[in-house]
Parts: sequence; C-alpha cells; structure tokens
Amino acid sequence: MAGSTLGNLFTITTWGESHGAAIGVVIDGCPAGLSLDEEDIQIYLDRRKPGQSRFTTARKESDKARILSGVFEGHTTGTPISIMVENTDQRSRDYGKIKDCYRPGHADYTFDAKYGFRDYRGGGRSSGRETIGRVAAGAIAAKILRQLGITITAYTRSIGDIVIPENEYHYDQITENALYMPNNDYAARASDYLAECIRKQDSSGGMIECAITGVPAGIGEPVFHKLDAALCSAVMSIGAVKGVEIGDGFQAAAALGSNNNDSFRLDAGKLTKATNHSGGTLGGMSDGSPIILRAAVKPTPSISQPQDTVMRTDCQELTDTTIEITGRHDPVIVPRAVVVVEAMTAVTVLDLLMRNMSSRLDSLIKFYRS
Repeated sequence: MAGSTLGNLFTITTWGESHGAAIGVVIDGCPAGLSLDEEDIQIYLDRRKPGQSRFTTARKESDKARILSGVFEGHTTGTPISIMVENTDQRSRDYGKIKDCYRPGHADYTFDAKYGFRDYRGGGRSSGRETIGRVAAGAIAAKILRQLGITITAYTRSIGDIVIPENEYHYDQITENALYMPNNDYAARASDYLAECIRKQDSSGGMIECAITGVPAGIGEPVFHKLDAALCSAVMSIGAVKGVEIGDGFQAAAALGSNNNDSFRLDAGKLTKATNHSGGTLGGMSDGSPIILRAAVKPTPSISQPQDTVMRTDCQELTDTTIEITGRHDPVIVPRAVVVVEAMTAVTVLDLLMRNMSSRLDSLIKFYRS
C-alpha cells in the first residue's frame, strides 16, 4: 500500500489498523539531541483518545505510547523513531453483520474497488485510529518548533451552525470544555445541539481553526511546494476533512482587491501588515504574520438511522439493502480531530523549515563555517 508517508526531510510513516494488534508511526529525519520521552507524546495522544466525554466513542483505549527506537538516555539519536500504541478494546463483532455492506460515507466501496479486498473491522487503515501515528509524530515536531519560538494553537471554531465570532475567542477556555472551543458559553450551546443530534440518532460536523505564530518570513516554496498548498494537503489527508482554507479563504472570492490586499507598514522599524486577509502566506511563502488555517470536518458517517446502501452477496452479486450501524461511534468527530489538525500542521511546518535551510548560500556558510 503506497501513500502512508508524508514529508521530505522530516518524514512520518503511519502503520496499523483500527482492529489490529497495534497502531503507530515511524519518524525519520528528527535531529539528534532533542530531549524526548513517552510523556511528551502522551500529552498529545490523551487529547484525541476515546471516552473523554459523552460526545466521543465509548471505546475504552488507554492509547499509551511506547517508544521502540531512536531515543537513548532521554534524547533522540538522529535515527528513525518508532512509536507503537497497542489496541486493547477491539470489538470486531460489532462489524460482523455489516461486513458485506458498503457503509454510506465510509471508504468501504472505494477500498474494495482499489484492492478487491478490505478490512471491514472499523474501516482498517481508513479508520480514525490511524491518526494516532500522526498525533505522536506531531508531538515531536511541535516540541522542536517550540524551541524555535513557533507555537501552534488549534481549537473548535464551530459545531453545526453554532459559530464563535472571532471577537469572542477566549483561548484560555479551550481546555475548559469537552469540545475544545475557545468560549465556554458557545460550547454549552453546542453541547445542547449535540445532545439533540444523539437523541435523533444523528451526527454533526464542524470547523477547526488553527493559528501558527512565530514562523519567519520566507518559509515554503514559490511554485509546487507552497506553504499553503502543503498545509492544505496535509490537513486534507485527515479522513473526515472535506475542505481547507487559509486566511479569508473562500470569502476572498467575494472581496475587492482594495480591501483584500494587506497593506505593509513599519512598526518600530519592523515590516508588518495592517491586516491578515492572506492568512500569513504570500506567493506560497510565509510572510511573518500568524498563519490561519481552517478545516471543515464532515458529520460522523456512522449513525444509527436506517440508510440505503448496497451489499455483496455470497455469490458476489450486488443487491440493494438497508443498514442500521450499531456499535461505538462519535456523534461528532471535531473535538478529537483538533489535535490531529495541530499535529499535521506541526509536521508540515517543520519539514518546510528544514528544507529552507538550503535556500541561501549565506545560510550554508554560516552553518558550516561558524
């Protein structure tokens, strides 16, 4: 199976299935000398693990990270880092009755079309549990970025039609509610909305916003490997994400150049922008402003309502049928996906920072002749 690796210099390869023995990631290109232990990774994994609230799946997984290689005496060695998380609460029997059905909104049909075979237990590689490897790698990337003065903050901007206005963000409240929203009042309203979704055996989507600060100007490539294109590609690779925008995003289509352009100005001798409609990128490169990214997350496709679909019979013929999906599923994916967006952003920015080290001769001279 191709397509499980991301990055050029700082690369990650995720492995494992939802109902297999374990799931994890191999990280290559991490510099030697980084202080790292399993707790650094666990902090991130705890933000995405199941069973955190009534709005997440009841699957009971501790999601304990185990570092298998690449760390010695508390520091990275420069060799590949392998991280494993065991699956301990698989209930494959939940999927036995629908193993021949193509679940609406899932990758069942496309996996069958591509490989002629699929792991029906929770979706296999297309399961949300695959993101464990991404989050573990993102924890390492984020720790490196913090040493460079770069911080990444992701949060839930909206659930359904409940959207927090930007002037009502309170970042200190993000971890005070189960939905990771930067406003507890809006989180309470969203909770009531989700409770109604559960009552109706339905699910909801939402929007995740991510702010990256401290990235110097000039990171990213001006043609095929633009910073915004790389970020969108990485975040769009998260299974439930159906759209990504940078800055004003799709609103820019209705704007005028006179109000969409960000004017430059000097502030204490430093070049800055008066506004940030571009979301921190210009020409595919960072401009020194905060990078603002948003990801649209679809409603959880596994719902208990009857749904029309198609199944494959014992004779390998296709026939119409109706299914009702049972088992343990999140009524909303957004809260647990917040840290996944953060992780993919960290991995992407770090990889581009490393690539940027060779863009200027004076940087090479400074590094090798200092």
